[in-house]
Amino acid sequence: MDRFEVVGGAAVTDSQGSALRSDRNVVLQRTLGSAVSCTGQALHSGAEVSMVLHPAPVDHGIVFQRTDIPGPDGRIPASWDNVVNTSFCTVIGNRSGATVSTIEHLMAALAGCGVDNVLIQIDGSELPVMDGSAAPFVFLVECAGTVAQDAPRRALKIKRRVTVEADGKRVELTPARDFQINFRIEFDGTIGRQDYVFGGASGAFKAELSRARTFTFAGEIEQLHAAGLALGGSLDNAVVIEGDRVLNDGGLRYADECVRHKVLDCLGDLYTVGGPIIGHYHGLRAGHGMTNRLLKALFADPANYEWVDQREPAARQPVLTAVPNTPPLRAELGLKLAASA
Repeated sequence: MDRFEVVGGAAVTDSQGSALRSDRNVVLQRTLGSAVSCTGQALHSGAEVSMVLHPAPVDHGIVFQRTDIPGPDGRIPASWDNVVNTSFCTVIGNRSGATVSTIEHLMAALAGCGVDNVLIQIDGSELPVMDGSAAPFVFLVECAGTVAQDAPRRALKIKRRVTVEADGKRVELTPARDFQINFRIEFDGTIGRQDYVFGGASGAFKAELSRARTFTFAGEIEQLHAAGLALGGSLDNAVVIEGDRVLNDGGLRYADECVRHKVLDCLGDLYTVGGPIIGHYHGLRAGHGMTNRLLKALFADPANYEWVDQREPAARQPVLTAVPNTPPLRAELGLKLAASA
């Protein structure tokens, strides 16, 4: 069973007297209030892996550290230009050859919870899949809480339309005054065509997207296994579709769970830019590879974007405090929380 633990030690606390705090329109960077850990099975390798999320200082960003690889050779910033593979998941790597795969669900949770700075220590090459959604990672962040830091949050403002098309797929970023993901998927059978628009308002990620699980088709599982993929997959961590039937007990969590999960993945992949985006994303039959190609096209020309201080009403910024060890939430996620004394 997947396990959670809030790690003991000094929590990060808000600094006092910052001039930035007097300006309610400036959104501040945020980190975790304390370290928190989880253990679970990796989706593709099937290995048991442990992961610890630590608070990190201003401008640290989201960085993975392989604890099984000593020193800087195991350090991998979660950046779009460190993406080395996008087949079935997003994989990042460094010049030393170290990689971490299936980062998109955790990245989506960090984006949805407004976490800017975190050090993620992991003892293997792939993140635990948990229940196949981002909800367990949101729970991790809620258990740790988040705190504001004394630096403005930087946002990537889209200044010009950027489009990538290939093989009947299309992705696009367009200038806008806010953030939005517009996504369409098209499959045969029970999924069909599904559309979803995600606006990114405070709390929307947890309510609308976080519980949407990864999905696959029963007829593809043997092929995936032959390729060394989905070895840890099961009905406990993925939606499996066979013809017009959903094989999971209880069926889907949402009628349009598949497109919601695609939006979840997209949000996680977009967060590899290093902050929130001010602009609209449009995706048609897209996936990890197309989104990363779009980011490469975006950053290829500095006229396409600019970095700005994020400014919005403070009430819209997610603010998470540590949550009690509530049985209903534990039961829903199938998790065990052990708070340190």
